[in-house]
Amino acid sequence: MEATSLDDNTVPGPKQFTRGQRRVLGVLLEKAFTTPDVYPLTVKSCTSGCNQKNNRDPVTNYSEEQVRDILDELREVGVAAVVHTDGGRAERFRHYMRKRYTFSEVQLAIITELLLRGRQQPGELRTRASRMTPIENQETLRAALADLQTQGFVQSNGPLDRRGVEVDHTFYLDGEGQKLAPGHFSASPSVSDEVVDDEPVTWASSSGELEDLKQQQVAMAGEMSALREKLAHLTDQLDELRRALGM
Repeated sequence: MEATSLDDNTVPGPKQFTRGQRRVLGVLLEKAFTTPDVYPLTVKSCTSGCNQKNNRDPVTNYSEEQVRDILDELREVGVAAVVHTDGGRAERFRHYMRKRYTFSEVQLAIITELLLRGRQQPGELRTRASRMTPIENQETLRAALADLQTQGFVQSNGPLDRRGVEVDHTFYLDGEGQKLAPGHFSASPSVSDEVVDDEPVTWASSSGELEDLKQQQVAMAGEMSALREKLAHLTDQLDELRRALGM
């Protein structure tokens, strides 16, 4: 197969993307993680991924023409490429984020979820990102987020170990006004880490269990989304094969 992109991979990736670019790039990243057997994506598949109703905020209604134009824009800045497969009739597209940024796999999954959903709390972020790559615990997530903050790609409205803190990416355009305002948090760490007289804080137990159930529900919804998308891509491939065979 042949891929087309910028040749100089030493050039750092952009610090800002338009709303449409963020959505399309997020879809390319997500599908590379969750459905590698049908990746790279056709324009049709990428459009479907952009407009799906789950794991997206906001929900969009892009046309294939709009998505193709955005893919061309991403190619121009070197974070996407068109791929021509042997015998394939439709162009396919892939991301080049690993070549433009020094993100770990955990950090790439975090950026993917933030591009697709925007600001969220670390607990739900870990659950959603874990469907793409394993994130062993909250400490692993916080370390990855802290490094992304240092690099300037992630923002938060408070200390990462505080309950209720929210994080977001920083790829917004200057005029979008998406900078997180500082929140008000207690001086103590998240109650999930708090211990009194060597005994866990009992009033937090039910809250913790409820949060675990919520995270499990989010994870199951993500898995169902990945399965539906995989089925849609397989259907597209079958349709292309039928057209090629004149059926």
